[in-house]
Amino acid sequence: MMPPPPAQTFGLSLDSIPASDEYLTLHFSPASPPRRRRWRNYGLSADFLGDYFAAFFPGDQIPDSKINRQDTVKAVVSYIANELMENAVKYSVEGNNHPISITLHLYAHEIIFEVTNYTSTTWAATYQTFIETLLAADLDEFYTHQLEKTATGTGPSQMGLLTIMHDYGAKMGWSLQPLADHLETVKITVIVCLPIPG
Repeated sequence: MMPPPPAQTFGLSLDSIPASDEYLTLHFSPASPPRRRRWRNYGLSADFLGDYFAAFFPGDQIPDSKINRQDTVKAVVSYIANELMENAVKYSVEGNNHPISITLHLYAHEIIFEVTNYTSTTWAATYQTFIETLLAADLDEFYTHQLEKTATGTGPSQMGLLTIMHDYGAKMGWSLQPLADHLETVKITVIVCLPIPG
């Protein structure tokens, strides 16, 4: 068997994920019940992750904020997990046996999200172009530009990923790896490094 082409990596390196004593992984099979019937489950899973990781934080107040640290962590984790899973589900190849997975790693000062899904080479190429544009752009200007596109309906906004970076100060990394036994399918891994609020 020919070796697969090397992975394309962008932004934060996946090798930068240190070992963690506290982590949680969820797997979803895109080949089981119809995708549309499972959207609600993904939202519930994101809320569960928010609840689970918020339990590690006290409920003390954050300076200049009306809500406490525990509620802030819960809301931010739920939002980011939901955005990452929505993208993974939306752009996964249907009818294959490759699972979608999400792992959250907890550290003293940050939470790292790691999401994996499998997509077509066509979508992977489109996604790679967006990633390269995002990383080369001024984040504030690109965020405003994409907001305008959303308002005028002139193209896909990708506002979920932009909001994760712009509003929550998270750093992101990507790996796109064609499969050795099926070169028309690409494994996409996304990491989000979120500084813990407060």
